[in-house]
Amino acid sequence: MWQLDTEVSPERRRMIEARLSDTNSLRSPVMSALRGTTADEEVPVQVCAFTDDGRLAAGLIGYAWGRWLHVELLWVAEGLRGGGLGSHLVHRAEELARTEHGCLHSRVETWDFQAPGFYLKLGYRLIGTVPDYPPGCTDHLLVKALS
Repeated sequence: MWQLDTEVSPERRRMIEARLSDTNSLRSPVMSALRGTTADEEVPVQVCAFTDDGRLAAGLIGYAWGRWLHVELLWVAEGLRGGGLGSHLVHRAEELARTEHGCLHSRVETWDFQAPGFYLKLGYRLIGTVPDYPPGCTDHLLVKALS
């Protein structure tokens, strides 16, 4: 018999992650080959820009894993949008991911009201959408080769 619990401690989370990783390695030769390599570690890839007076102007937060750059967050201050700052951050993150972490590709998710057109202009291509996520919005998945 088993019991359900909605509280998961950090220790149990690590246990679940480890067991899933073990299962994935058993089922996939690709995942097995990643185990124990630097490509199997999530490594932060972060780039920020500041104004001359030290205020945050823009920032990109992501990570490298599996030879992919995963762009999680990109924000540019309202008055600085459209001037190329966001493109500079993405290009710099891609360069860091490629040269320092061996990334071959990049991926990003963005909603329809955010920046799918921005990423398309940077060479990303749309490979999937999730309509009505959350209700009334569409989530877009875009990828780009970094080679």
